[in-house]
Amino acid sequence: MQLDELDARLIELLAEEPRIGVLECSRRLGVARGTVQARLDKLVGRGVVGGFGPEISPAAIGFGVTSFVTLEISQRHGHDQVTAHLAAIPEVLEAHTITGSSDLLCRIVARSNTDLQRVIDQIVDSAAIRRASTIIALAEQIPYRTLPLVRSAAQREGRAPA
Repeated sequence: MQLDELDARLIELLAEEPRIGVLECSRRLGVARGTVQARLDKLVGRGVVGGFGPEISPAAIGFGVTSFVTLEISQRHGHDQVTAHLAAIPEVLEAHTITGSSDLLCRIVARSNTDLQRVIDQIVDSAAIRRASTIIALAEQIPYRTLPLVRSAAQREGRAPA
C-alpha cells in the first residue's frame, strides 16, 4: 500500500496519542472528520495499522532480561508443532522463520538470568527442537519503531517516479 503525507501524519499522531479521537485528529490535521475516518478505515483494512492497544514494557512489569534465541528444528516435525509449543510460553514475545543455519528466531524475556534458564528449558522441551542458541541483550539502543519507515514511505510516494 502506498502512503501519502496525510497518512503519515495521521499514523504519527495516533502513535504519539493513541487515545485521541477522530474529531481531534481532524482538527489537528486540518482536514474533515470524514477524511480522517476514511483514511483510518483504509489503513486498518489494508493491515497498515494493526491495533490501538497499549504498548507494554516487559521491563516495567518485571521482565528486565531480553534475549534472542535461534532454534534449529527437526524438519520432520515442521514449524507448526514448534510454533504451537512456543505460543504456549508467555515469555516468547515473537518468533520468525529465518534463513541461514537456524530455522526460527525468537525474542524472549525473563525476570532474571536464572529465570531465563527456566524459559530456555521450557523452550527446548520439545522433541521438534534440535538446538537453541541464546544471545542476551545488554541494552536497547534503538527500540522497535516504525514511524521513521512510515515517514520515508510517504516521502517516496510524494516524489516523481524515476
